[in-house]
Amino acid sequence: MLTQDPNLAYQPNADRYTRMAYPRCGASGVRLPALSLGLWQNFGGADSLTNARAMVQCAFDLGITQFDLANNYGPPYGSAETTFGEILRRDLAPFRDELIITSKAGYDMWPGPYGIGGSRKYLVASCDQSLKRTGLEYFDIFYSHCMDPDTPLEETMQALDYIVRSGRALYVGISNYDAEQTQNAIAILKSLGTPLLVHQPRYNMLDRWIEDGLTEVLRQERVGAVVFSPLAQGLLTNKYLDGVPAGSRASRPEQIYFSEQDISAPMLTKVKALNEIAVARGQTLAQMALAWVLNNEAVTSALIGASRPEQIEDSVSALNNREFSEQELARIDTILK
Repeated sequence: MLTQDPNLAYQPNADRYTRMAYPRCGASGVRLPALSLGLWQNFGGADSLTNARAMVQCAFDLGITQFDLANNYGPPYGSAETTFGEILRRDLAPFRDELIITSKAGYDMWPGPYGIGGSRKYLVASCDQSLKRTGLEYFDIFYSHCMDPDTPLEETMQALDYIVRSGRALYVGISNYDAEQTQNAIAILKSLGTPLLVHQPRYNMLDRWIEDGLTEVLRQERVGAVVFSPLAQGLLTNKYLDGVPAGSRASRPEQIYFSEQDISAPMLTKVKALNEIAVARGQTLAQMALAWVLNNEAVTSALIGASRPEQIEDSVSALNNREFSEQELARIDTILK
C-alpha cells in the first residue's frame, strides 16, 4: 500500500503472495489471482493519479497480479491505459514479469468506420495504440471486447491469432460472447493454433445469464472465466441498503450504465435479504457476493473495481470465507428468484 512519500521508489509487500489464491486458468499453465483489479472506473484522465497509484499499489501488495484495461476506459477514452502506463513506469516496471496486464478492443474508440467492431483493421490498430499508451512491449492477454455481427467471426479470430503471432500479446480472450458464439470462437482459434485462454462475461448474483449455457461450454472446453461486475456496480454492497446516497455512482448522471432507476424497491428488498445472510456469515454483503461468484467452478477470477484502497482490502478479505453451506445457497437462490 502507499504508505510512503509518493515520490519515493515503491517497494511491494514481501508477503504479497500469502493471502491470494491463484487458480489455473482453464487448461493453460497460467494461474490468475482469484481477484483481479479492473480499471474501468476511477482511473481516467479526470481522476486523481495519486489515488490511482495508491489503489494499484494496494492491490499488488495484497497479491493481485492481474490488471484489466480496455482501449476506451476513461473518461476520456484511452486515459485509463495512459494512467496505468504512468503507474507502471513509476512503480511496477521492476515487477513486470509478476503481472498479467490485459486490454481489449471492440466497442467504439475513434471516429469513422475503422474505430469500432471486430475487423482485423480495428483490432490490430487498437492493440498498437493501447501498447503505446501503456508503454508496454506486449499484453499478457488481448481480448475481443464484444461480438461484432457485421464482421465474420473468422476474421476477428484471425486478427487475435495474428496479434499473438506478431508478439503483441501472449494469449487471447473474448468478452460478452454468448454460448454459441464462444463455442464457434473456440473452434476457430483451435484450428489456427492459438487456443482461447479466457472469456470475460458479466456475472453476479443479480445477473446469472452465463449459467444458461456459457459456463457449460467453458467447463467442457477448459477455458477460464474472468467475470466482471461481481458486485453489480456497487448494488451488492452496503452502499445502497438505505437508498441512493449523495455522491454515489448511481447518483451521478454521467454514469450511463448505472443509475437510480436500477435501484427499485423490489431490488432493494432482495439486497437487504442477501445482506442478512452475509451478516450471519460474518461478512459484508460485498464479501459474500464475491465469495458466491467464486463458488462457481467455471470462474477463475473476479474483477473488482474500487474508488479507494480500503475497498480493495475489504474485497480481498472475502477470500477468508469462500465456503457456503447447502442451506445458504438454497436460501440465496430463493431470494434471487
